[in-house]
Amino acid sequence: MKPTISIVVAIFNRKDELFELLNSLTQQTDKDFEIIIVDDGSFMDLKLTIKNFEEILNIKYFRKDNSGPGLSRNYGAKRADNEWLVFVDSDVIVEKDYIENIKKEIIEIPCDAFGGADKAHKGFNLMQKAISYSMTSVFTTGGIRGNKKAVSKFQPRSFNMGVKKEVFEKVGGFSEMRIGEDPDLSMTLWENGFTTAFFDTIAVYHKRRVDLGKFSKQVYQFGCARPILNQRHPNYVKISFAFPSLFMLGYIVGFIEYFLLGRGIILGFYGLYTFMVLFHALIVTKNISIAGMAVISTYIQMFSYGYGFLKSWILLNVLRMKPEDAFPKHFHKK
Repeated sequence: MKPTISIVVAIFNRKDELFELLNSLTQQTDKDFEIIIVDDGSFMDLKLTIKNFEEILNIKYFRKDNSGPGLSRNYGAKRADNEWLVFVDSDVIVEKDYIENIKKEIIEIPCDAFGGADKAHKGFNLMQKAISYSMTSVFTTGGIRGNKKAVSKFQPRSFNMGVKKEVFEKVGGFSEMRIGEDPDLSMTLWENGFTTAFFDTIAVYHKRRVDLGKFSKQVYQFGCARPILNQRHPNYVKISFAFPSLFMLGYIVGFIEYFLLGRGIILGFYGLYTFMVLFHALIVTKNISIAGMAVISTYIQMFSYGYGFLKSWILLNVLRMKPEDAFPKHFHKK
């Protein structure tokens, strides 16, 4: 018997992105699924967008007060009818065999939760493609950390994530965290004995940010969230989480070495790193303009994430502040 799927989308504004997502879902080869749209207190009316698809897709629409994506997904999950909950962000586009491949993978790879990769669509602009490279590259904080040989340790992300509804309910769904709620859920699943898997046939096209300023703020918040997650899940702390902070500090030390001692040994390593990113990005994207932008977005990602991580680590571990006091915007106020 094939698995049954409920797609849950928590959305705040992003009317145009919602149209593109729903349009991609109309083209599915397997049309047996429902869609739960949870409007998380948007300022704009999303009903007109949804009405365009009500006769084509099995859609349920709900509007609620703003609480952040995690709790909004919980709201949608309670109203889903099917066995599996599939969470996607409102700014993704899926391939026509997305649902079909999910069902195939679930049957072939037994698990309690799964995730897939994200990639850049050919229609994305150059900056979107550069940022997509930075967010998925092995030279940054991105990259796929799971594979067929290590399915039990892949951390699904909520832009492309599936969980058995009964399992989701057993662990209480997403926490009150507004940022980092998806790795928090993944580690909570592990702590309760559940397994996760990486499905390599269900990648989505993820738009992410198209402005470097907004991208910097986003990855800064991700960096702030990681020490909070380390406190909540100490068994899954990795030294590699601190790499962006060390990268940032090393760069500063390199400039001090250059101006005070007249040597550029440390900066030489950063020059090599820059060349490696440029060369790798050129191979991956096959476009020199995107590769050049990818170098810039990669440094922005490393510095912003690194600063956020270092700031959060000091506040939580040196000054001993509670996460809710140090970063009140990272948590939903009950």
